[in-house]
Amino acid sequence: MFGLLIVLLSSVFFCFQNVLVRVLFKEHDVLGLFTTGGFVTPTLASSFLLMFMRTLLVIPLTSSAAPVLHPGIWSDLHYLRDRSNRSLLWQSLVGGGLMFLYLALLYIAIGSIPTGIAMTLFFTYPVFTALLSWKWFGSRPSSLSWIVMGFVLVGSYLTMPVINAQIDHASLVGILTGLGSGVTYAFYAVIAQKSFERIHPFSYTWISFGTTMILSGISLLVLNFHTQQLPWAALWVAGLLSAIVSFGGHLTNNFGIRYLGATAASIVAATNPALTALLAWFTIQERLNTIQIVGILIVTLSVALLSRELKAGKQG
Repeated sequence: MFGLLIVLLSSVFFCFQNVLVRVLFKEHDVLGLFTTGGFVTPTLASSFLLMFMRTLLVIPLTSSAAPVLHPGIWSDLHYLRDRSNRSLLWQSLVGGGLMFLYLALLYIAIGSIPTGIAMTLFFTYPVFTALLSWKWFGSRPSSLSWIVMGFVLVGSYLTMPVINAQIDHASLVGILTGLGSGVTYAFYAVIAQKSFERIHPFSYTWISFGTTMILSGISLLVLNFHTQQLPWAALWVAGLLSAIVSFGGHLTNNFGIRYLGATAASIVAATNPALTALLAWFTIQERLNTIQIVGILIVTLSVALLSRELKAGKQG
């Protein structure tokens, strides 16, 4: 039950992250009090900039929280320097590279197709996570888990806005990168589960953020991104907020993977689109139609059903 609550908390953090990205890319009325947003265009270069600014702030934030949350982080990093632990070091660095890759693919998708559709495609990752966990760990999902997974995906799909668009080249790129981001995140989740057998989730998260910061910075240099006439004050404020929720989201999700396993954690985390739709309705007044409300209810009931199965499994 504790692991379930942790992953649900991570979904709440990621919901704020999703709404914040929407505001950064497009102007919105926030809480009915003021209008803000539209600071950058949803391009790949802008996405790398936002990723770099976020991780540049989240690294010192994570380091400052280490004495409270995991004082042994520096011992863990020193432990990874030992020649006998090189495989674990590379495993952790690959995890960081996968974090960067899934975010890059997701931002490309968001820049090519509507955000809601991109998020729906990304949150197909529980299916891929279950298949990878089955192959690598032999943890075959139960029949109920498959049913819950199906209902969560259906409910999440119903929460997405309806679009009437032809499948042009940009849309095809968005669809493929959206699905690609989900597959990449599935690999990130199962590698994280394997890594947590030998390294603490806090240290693993720190390495992931550090790797993402380096790779996004290199990408900005390669793209020769021009930063003139950008609203830097607003972007840094947004970057700080993004760093806080990203730190909370990834850390709690990684702890959830440690407690529940990658498959169960991914099923619970797939509530994100429905929670994002609900949060967007509350904060930036995005309307919910009847079908979207039904989708939210389906997702809620599905997670409640999964909670009962996990509880029964613990008691058994």
